[in-house]
Amino acid sequence: MKITLVRHTTPDVPKGIFYGKTDVGLKQSFEEEATMVKSALSTGNYEAVFCSPRSRCIRLAEFCGFKNSRIDDDLAEMDFGQWEMKRFSDITDQKLEEYFEDWRNTAPPGGESFVEHGDRVRRFINRCFDEALDSILIFTHGGTIIHFKILSGLIDDLRPFDHIPDFGGIVEIEIKNRMT
Repeated sequence: MKITLVRHTTPDVPKGIFYGKTDVGLKQSFEEEATMVKSALSTGNYEAVFCSPRSRCIRLAEFCGFKNSRIDDDLAEMDFGQWEMKRFSDITDQKLEEYFEDWRNTAPPGGESFVEHGDRVRRFINRCFDEALDSILIFTHGGTIIHFKILSGLIDDLRPFDHIPDFGGIVEIEIKNRMT
């Protein structure tokens, strides 16, 4: 299955803030960034177009001409639970240290771990195989794209955040089999 992944444009959120599941606004540069994404997207024949439920992804999909994309909760960014919209340096929760020591398996309070986020992406991929889709387009988030890259074998999970695409970035991957 060929998958084209598009990361949303730049959010209007200060650096150092956890904002995964939160529906945040976009910078005023949205239209300029979105125009560049639209022109860079191949006019491939996608069998299906999917989108995260967050407005930052839906807005880009619609701008690029995909007003009827299929919204899928499994494409949302990681849920940081009680840490959403908090600055890293303002969190006094002792779990923060545990999280940074084992970010793969430790979930923020009320949120999900990196592994759990990856499980959602795996579930999505398997549903696409169940539908026998060969070529799809997805508007989603940086963390979600990292999981697609790991599951496709494009990168390993040793330093995954070194491979996060830029805002408005487009990544093409291929996944040959269902995920176990």
